[in-house]
Amino acid sequence: MSNALEPGHPGAHRPGSSAGSNDANIFDDAKTYYASEDRHISRYHKRHSTHSQDSILRKMERLGLQNRYRRGSHDEATRPQSRQFLVDVDHTLESLRAQEDTDDNMQITIEDTGPKVLSLGTAASAGHNRFDIRGTYMLSNLLQELSLAKEFGRKRIILDIGRLNENPVSRLSRCIKTQFWEGLTRRIDASSIEVAARDAKDWTDDPRPRIYIPRGAPEQYEYYRKLARERPEIRLDVQLLPEVITADVVMELNHNPGPGLLAVEMEEHIEPSTGEKTLKGMPFVVPGGRFNELYGWDSYMESLGLLVNDKAHLAKAMVQHFCFCIRHYGKILNATRSYYLTRSQPPFLTDMALRVYQNIQHEPDAKKFLKEAMIAAIKEYYTVWMAEPRLDRKTGLSRYRPEGRGVPPETEASHFDHILEPYAEKHNMRFEQFVEAYNRGDVHEPDLDEYFLHDRAVRESGHDTTYRLEKVCANLATIDLNSLLFKYEMDISRTIRIVFDDHLEIPAEWCSGSMKPGQVETSTMWDRRWRRRRVAIHKYCWNESQGMYFDYDTVRQEQCTYESCTTFWPLWAGVPDPPKAAKVVESAIPKFEAYGGLLSGTEKSRGEVSLTRPNRQWDYPYGWAPQQMLAWTGLYRYGYADLVQKLAYKWLFMVTKAFFDFNGVVVEKYDVTRPVDPHRVDAEYGNQGLDFKGVAKEGFGWVNASYVYGLQFVSTDMKRALGTVTPYEVYEKAQQAREEKFFEEPGPI
Repeated sequence: MSNALEPGHPGAHRPGSSAGSNDANIFDDAKTYYASEDRHISRYHKRHSTHSQDSILRKMERLGLQNRYRRGSHDEATRPQSRQFLVDVDHTLESLRAQEDTDDNMQITIEDTGPKVLSLGTAASAGHNRFDIRGTYMLSNLLQELSLAKEFGRKRIILDIGRLNENPVSRLSRCIKTQFWEGLTRRIDASSIEVAARDAKDWTDDPRPRIYIPRGAPEQYEYYRKLARERPEIRLDVQLLPEVITADVVMELNHNPGPGLLAVEMEEHIEPSTGEKTLKGMPFVVPGGRFNELYGWDSYMESLGLLVNDKAHLAKAMVQHFCFCIRHYGKILNATRSYYLTRSQPPFLTDMALRVYQNIQHEPDAKKFLKEAMIAAIKEYYTVWMAEPRLDRKTGLSRYRPEGRGVPPETEASHFDHILEPYAEKHNMRFEQFVEAYNRGDVHEPDLDEYFLHDRAVRESGHDTTYRLEKVCANLATIDLNSLLFKYEMDISRTIRIVFDDHLEIPAEWCSGSMKPGQVETSTMWDRRWRRRRVAIHKYCWNESQGMYFDYDTVRQEQCTYESCTTFWPLWAGVPDPPKAAKVVESAIPKFEAYGGLLSGTEKSRGEVSLTRPNRQWDYPYGWAPQQMLAWTGLYRYGYADLVQKLAYKWLFMVTKAFFDFNGVVVEKYDVTRPVDPHRVDAEYGNQGLDFKGVAKEGFGWVNASYVYGLQFVSTDMKRALGTVTPYEVYEKAQQAREEKFFEEPGPI
């Protein structure tokens, strides 16, 4: 039977309610909530230090006496929604873990076999009367709150029940906005360089923090050199990058002096204590808690959530970092580590910049910001995506085809044991000896070169790994990449025409390759480009009989047959006309829709898996936040609002259910076919976001974004149903029953 204190019930607490200690918001962020002395000083009793109910309980336990307190339902509180507890943090945490964390992993989940009930003393009775905290969700929230309180140094707290029975949709949304984004935010400067510049992939004889500075940023070079002199104990190695970056240069840097962090954008800063002018790193958001470098398409996906959460300043800073990367490194990088210098990632800069611009138009430098972003995107377009080796001149389409030499330098050679060992045997060399000879170019193996060409391309695509791209990626004009470039062309055209009066001049410092200082970009030339690409996409990637988009193999000169969720990306970009979009919906939705949202690919295309042919993480049965968000946006663009609500609900439900049942977990990817534990992923690399103790503090970047972004598509009724953790099928039946009842009732005459 429903109870007003159950999580998700309309009467349960939601962010913004005013009930709570000292009339403060009980849903404040953890730092505000637990750092406040006033909030946790008991107003109900004065002698808790000598007459603590907890100490009485401990004495009774030692004497073997039964504790005779009243059941929680008999507590005298007349306002249960404002009930508060007087909690001894360490003792309660110890008791909770001993009783409820039966698998001893510092999490309380539905898989633990404890009694699922723990009593707490109420603050109103100075801890004498007790109230039962029941069920996995409330107990796991108690574990999380106590873990946070302990981190903030609290020994005793007054805890509001609203933080335990909070609507899970409200709780997760609140955690994302007030806690997760902060936990994922980084700056590269003196405050972080000792940690950020270390690299777990530094296999040199003397691993140490190292940062590479582009020659066009002398102020950063001086900043870090000064820091290295003033703090010799951190052993910071400051290196200037060569003017020209090639695959050979990247390979050499990885061995001598070694891999390192790449500098990103900084801003001038006046030190308050000294008045000295210095530099300060601009913030950016990383994908997961273990990362310290800026990533490519993760940043775009994260920006969608940041903008929903009124954090435009973070999304703006990440655009500025991307502009810095294009200006100094020639491209938006896979990530800002030296071994990624020849590798890009899916291009989203124009859409990201325009979304930020819409949020900051009132700022005085908004137009300047947009101009720089568009110029950066134009440079990237000309010199990366429309230049060899990525451009296929015959089709006019582009491919993921990064330069490189040897074994990808960011991976240990042992990662490719099964590939490299036969070649070592062929040349009668020890494994390590062969790898070194191959990387130096002393041994020539064209088949191995081809293998690593495609391996690097898969990593550049962001879809690492999938059988869709394995051993063929560098040859493919993928539908996803060419949809993104169509969007670039259309965004640039419209922005030049509408914002810059159809005249955008390229400054000399942004020119590279065939670009000329002072060249003028107009909307007409960009209109021609997107029209040509649309024709090419439909010639090579559209399959009329299948009603879907596919990749095109530029070497074999044939369309691929792998069914991928990227078939929805053209809708996001606006490529198809309405009839083609309708065909995609009719054909693709039944193939990709699953219990928890959209699949990355179909089971048929993936094929059988076995010990020798294991699962790949971007294949069936896994679903990823980027695929959901791009599909929702594309389908909504073409008027399929009801379908978007359904798909968004399924994804949000799955994320909410895992959060509800598994101690607040939010992970990188999900098995969208598993109703019970979708966060359990049996594929290479495992799953990021699982390894936390007590409380998850970051979630995962693009899943955080997908959650708050997805909530914008669903109705108020759907949000209520999600708050009660109601599966879509149950919600749909209830809605149908409601509609039938409505039409059965006689209306007014």
